[in-house]
Amino acid sequence: MQMPVHAPVNPEETMAAIGERIQDLADERPHQTALIDDQGSVTWRELVHLANRIANRLRAEGLKEGDTVAMLSENRMEAVAVYLGTLVAGGCMVPLSGMASSDSLALMINDCAARYLFVSRKDLRLLDAMEGKLSSLATAGCIGLGTDGDGGMNNLDQWLGNIDAEARPAKVSLDHPFNIIYSSGTTGTPKGILHDYRFRQRQMMRMSRFGLDGDAVNLVSTPLYSNTTLVSVLPTLFHGGTLVLMARFDARRFLELAEHHRVTHAMLVPVQYQRILADPGFDRFDLSSFQLKLCTSAPLRAEVIREAMTRWPGNIREVYGLTEGGISTCLDCAAHPGKWDSVGLPTEGAEVRVIDEQGHELPRGETGEIVGRAISMMRGYVNRDDQTREMIWTSPEGLVFYRSGDMGRVDEDGFVYILDRRKDMIISGGFNIYAVDIEKVLLSHPAVADAAVIGIPSEQWGETPLALVVLEPGAGRREQTEAELLAWANGKLGKTQRLAGVELRTELPRSTIGKVLKRELRAPYWP
Repeated sequence: MQMPVHAPVNPEETMAAIGERIQDLADERPHQTALIDDQGSVTWRELVHLANRIANRLRAEGLKEGDTVAMLSENRMEAVAVYLGTLVAGGCMVPLSGMASSDSLALMINDCAARYLFVSRKDLRLLDAMEGKLSSLATAGCIGLGTDGDGGMNNLDQWLGNIDAEARPAKVSLDHPFNIIYSSGTTGTPKGILHDYRFRQRQMMRMSRFGLDGDAVNLVSTPLYSNTTLVSVLPTLFHGGTLVLMARFDARRFLELAEHHRVTHAMLVPVQYQRILADPGFDRFDLSSFQLKLCTSAPLRAEVIREAMTRWPGNIREVYGLTEGGISTCLDCAAHPGKWDSVGLPTEGAEVRVIDEQGHELPRGETGEIVGRAISMMRGYVNRDDQTREMIWTSPEGLVFYRSGDMGRVDEDGFVYILDRRKDMIISGGFNIYAVDIEKVLLSHPAVADAAVIGIPSEQWGETPLALVVLEPGAGRREQTEAELLAWANGKLGKTQRLAGVELRTELPRSTIGKVLKRELRAPYWP
């Protein structure tokens, strides 16, 4: 593992490690509901009992402190118990995405030298395709979640056997590895982002101020392998709140669960907001228990914020940051209605700057790459010191900042605005074109439900912008609508921004946390 890069100084840490903390919850609130999923619910005493048994079995099987444990599962009770059990044992958790290919997953498992792999029934097909490719797993190191003899492996109950539930949480330091989160892996070998206890505890302290505490009922509809999810899940668990787990997001089911369980908090991504608000039955549901909705992974459009703030009780806080940490901003939508196009102000202990391509700092108002430093910063990319160094920008006064890869600016009030991913920026005839500016224009058309703008090859300009658009139902005949949209948009865009064309799609490809996969959209146009 890499040595930690420099992180800003933070006031004295006061939180216990989560593996120790949950032992108290078993006594403090034994009968309070900890987890709810499609199979039922468990109390805090039951959850801690199971987590301790998992920890004790891992240790009995030879897991040492700092060893890695991988998991491939949808959101379910057993997955949360495995996560906690790994931490109780002093292990490092590696949650994996079922959206990745089997080859990519094998690379991740070997890269982090995982000793054990917990796999749900849903993902057994991926495990079968990895046969013979996993070099680090212990003998009989695959354990099934929700399985019954599938794949010839033990399920969780069989693996646990008669192991006891005695509480023996590992004594860990702030430098101890907590988890490794892998990048999407769409190109090359995915990068493992190593978080230590310092990173997670500082993050939990900050998020707890948003009410993610022992009274929270947090509806979890994004996957546990995403840092987006963990940002809200971990403080809820630490303080003894309740998690309502969705194995798969569905807008109507979200509304049903929110009303039934009197949900107070949810971390959502922009496309989820859009789908929930568009549900024909939205206004019939009682959502008055909501205190706060969080949003991350991509900027939330001002018009969506406006609709949600009008129709959905509770405030919205938009969070901008990287899985690597370093950059951290937050927009309090109730407090700053005039700044809904931004992603807010740097959070406490965070600093944001903007640099040009040569690494020189730019003044406020000018556009460049956003860099930042914060109280939570990763230890580094696992086994990739060179890429860790490439992530760093060092300020003239010697401070370490992380490069975001996002193009943006900071206004006169200190609010941060995101324009585009650096790699997605279109350079046409020597001019920088930001897709988000064009997408905002397209999305203001009443016939447009979704839009993405990409650069395609152009003999005259090098590359030129193309719009890929999803229409609202019944928006018109295809040929006429494409031509009309092109003329309408180009009439509103600047000369250098004008579109070469508009193509209609039935949907845009998105990751499991709602980001448009522009690499997939560009692929057919670039040889």
